[in-house]
Amino acid sequence: MARCCRGLYTRLGPQQSSRAWRLFSGCAHNCVGLDRNSLLANVLGVYGRLSSRPPKGGAAFWATLTYYVFFRNIGREVTWKDFVNNYLSKGIVDRLEVVNKRYVRVVFAPEKLAVDGYVWFNIGSVDTFERNLETAQQEQGIEGENKIPVVYSTESDGSFLLSMLPTILIIGFLLFTLRRGAAGVGRSGRGMGGLFSVGETTAKVLKDEIDVKFKDVAGCEEAKLEIMEFVNFLKNPNQYQELGAKIPKGAILTGPPGTGKTLLAKATAGEANVPFITVNGSEFLEMFVGVGPARVRDLFVMARKNAPCILFIDEIDAVGRKRGRGNFGGQSEQENTLNQLLVEMDGFNTATNVVVLAGTNRPDILDPALMRPGRFDRQIFIGADIANVCNEAALIAARHLSVAINQKHFEQAIERVIGGLEKKTQILQPEEKKTVAYHEAGHAVAGWFLEHADPLLKVSIIPRGKGLGYAQYLPKEQYLYSKEQLHDRMCMTLGGRVSEQIFFGRITTGAQDDLRKVTQSAYAQIVQFGMNEKVGQVSFDFPRQGEMTLEKPYSEATARLIDEEVRLVISSAYERTLSLLTEKRAEVEKIAQRLLEKEVLDKADMVELLGPRPFAEKSTYEEFVEGTGSLEEDTSLPEGLKDWNKDRENERKYQKKSKLEEDSLEGWDTK
Repeated sequence: MARCCRGLYTRLGPQQSSRAWRLFSGCAHNCVGLDRNSLLANVLGVYGRLSSRPPKGGAAFWATLTYYVFFRNIGREVTWKDFVNNYLSKGIVDRLEVVNKRYVRVVFAPEKLAVDGYVWFNIGSVDTFERNLETAQQEQGIEGENKIPVVYSTESDGSFLLSMLPTILIIGFLLFTLRRGAAGVGRSGRGMGGLFSVGETTAKVLKDEIDVKFKDVAGCEEAKLEIMEFVNFLKNPNQYQELGAKIPKGAILTGPPGTGKTLLAKATAGEANVPFITVNGSEFLEMFVGVGPARVRDLFVMARKNAPCILFIDEIDAVGRKRGRGNFGGQSEQENTLNQLLVEMDGFNTATNVVVLAGTNRPDILDPALMRPGRFDRQIFIGADIANVCNEAALIAARHLSVAINQKHFEQAIERVIGGLEKKTQILQPEEKKTVAYHEAGHAVAGWFLEHADPLLKVSIIPRGKGLGYAQYLPKEQYLYSKEQLHDRMCMTLGGRVSEQIFFGRITTGAQDDLRKVTQSAYAQIVQFGMNEKVGQVSFDFPRQGEMTLEKPYSEATARLIDEEVRLVISSAYERTLSLLTEKRAEVEKIAQRLLEKEVLDKADMVELLGPRPFAEKSTYEEFVEGTGSLEEDTSLPEGLKDWNKDRENERKYQKKSKLEEDSLEGWDTK
């Protein structure tokens, strides 16, 4: 009884607990002596009164299950010998019921009820039972009309239902899980939910939640200028349509992770004041076949309903990879999804006033059909990691209880982003610390006396990130490199390994990352940039790290030649660095000893120990003056976009005017 009520509390809720207890107590009292049909009717009646509605569907199922598990009287099993000696011989048996040809239920005469309920016993077969019963009655002297009547019946004892219960529970749990999983993806009540909505898109529509503007995105002015045209089209479509112009259907935002691709897309939607639909590329692919294309179709249906709008697909390389590579069955779903995306962007059923933006940090693996005119017409590179640096600087300032962020906080933030967090608690043995000091001193001295190496800003032997030492350089804003410049960079990178060899006569594992960079540079010079006379002016696709290539685009003989030339290039750089540091041995010794003493050296310390760098270094301002860049954030705009930054320009003019007024007031006070 207690088990029954605990199960009902779970099903019906705690608010009806007292009522359930009273009803089932009465049910248990009334059910004594009732047959199975009356007992089941009592249980169904209790469920009906508790749920205030007829016991249909689930209520009937649970009531039946409760009856079979808790209320069904299964009687008491006895043996054939006990039946004959205790019941048949005493003359209290009214009749025998053979149920399902498996067992016999003993029914007692009402006036001679010997036990509470009934007893039963198993039989091997009906023929054997009949022979044994005939023999037993003859032995007991029961003849003629006094013989015990035998009734044959077929009943359902619930064993089939109980045997199916685990299967029913498993199927119910799976359906419940799928329904909950599909309903919790952010569909905002769309569709039927569960399995019926697995083909619906998981995209989110943001209308009033976007408060990001272009002024909140710093460090990528050229990217903002390129994307302004999309916003102007959404704001003023007639300006283009009257001239018969077609705005580019979409743009790919590329750049390293964390450089603000998603932020720029949100700012675009915020400036255009149109709905912003966002979805992740991996959300198109699920365990069911055909879900990807269905979700793409549903996504563009949603976009057309909200047009004009901006559709942003983040990490599009999940579905936009090149087709025909490594199709072992699992890739076919991705290719079908990509085909549907291509059709939706530029097919017979193209969307109007829907600009598609996509973000990825691997544009080289995208399918060429995505990049052709009519789809993603433009590729916008975003390379500034300013937001992360500013956030780190703010965290550092807050950690030091500063009221404002100053230059020191920004310097620490840049070091944190580039090199990782300082590990001052990591204990190094004296011998290891000395090795790290001479290793970093080798890098510093080699870079100081090589013309094309990057100028050194800071060197440290405090463990940071995965490295035991750290050197910070100021690279130039340079996009083209000569063979000599790459060779100098290789020599500077090998400076640590060479310094260990000179001062200790042995090498350590600390140069592993340096050797990896040198090897990549050497292979790139020969395989990609055509900087080797023997291999020639050729360029092959260089596989990215982690990519599986089944065949190389060149022969085995060419591969052997490339490997030989790579070893020669690295050996040449190593010998040159060895000669340089052997000549500058005293300088390396000075830097290493000062590092062991102070742990951190900056450019002023290097000038003090080594003297001025023998090669002239241009300041950032001088490089901008000689180059074609601009120190101003805003670049000149076409006539159609002249009003784009009008508010910002007015704000700048107001600030300049206020500053001039303040300067004039200060001059008046001085007079």
